[in-house]
Amino acid sequence: MCTMLTLQAKIAGCGKGAQGWFDLREANVSYDHPFHFHLEHSLNIDFVNEAAGPSARVAVELTPEAARELAMTILATLDKAEADGFLEETPEHVHSH
Repeated sequence: MCTMLTLQAKIAGCGKGAQGWFDLREANVSYDHPFHFHLEHSLNIDFVNEAAGPSARVAVELTPEAARELAMTILATLDKAEADGFLEETPEHVHSH
């Protein structure tokens, strides 16, 4: 059964696809049927720049356990960087190469 559960986050960053590096503008996060992973459902993240077309996409499919571990690790890394004084404020208009 399809869950149809998808949320989108506006992001700023870069991703590397088949055509090289490109700007990322959105992350589509869903809990639904994976395309490649052999599970009934997985947490799927598509890092995209929708304005750049379908080739501007980096996709991952994770088990629920792996997704939770990744989320906790991301937060722990940012907390550590902030505590150590390395976390910088991001300029409002960030441009990547």
